[in-house]
Amino acid sequence: MAMIEIEGMEFYAFHGHFEVEKVAGNRFLVNLKIDTDCSKAGQSDRLEDTLDYQKAYLAVKEEMAIPSNLLEHVVQRIITRLKAEFPEIRKVAVKVSKMNPPMGGPIEKVSLSMEG
Repeated sequence: MAMIEIEGMEFYAFHGHFEVEKVAGNRFLVNLKIDTDCSKAGQSDRLEDTLDYQKAYLAVKEEMAIPSNLLEHVVQRIITRLKAEFPEIRKVAVKVSKMNPPMGGPIEKVSLSMEG
């Protein structure tokens, strides 16, 4: 088994409970940890024999473009989408961070991680 990590994907999106977040948007970072079998690709050196990182990125990008009130909803949608599109995924961990959240003071980020 192997752990594929796609780290530091950056998106501008409109997730949040407050109206200002829905209108102004914010910067988000997304990290994935994907547990899958890479042994065939290790032998063949063929993209067809592994999880295509580009397709995984595009799935995350599409999910990030759909506004949600809660990070919990965003993360669960990403997990559900990745597992549906890539049946070879045994487990996936997703972390979404909202940068500089509007919480009344200086905060670098707030993050939510889930595994499925």
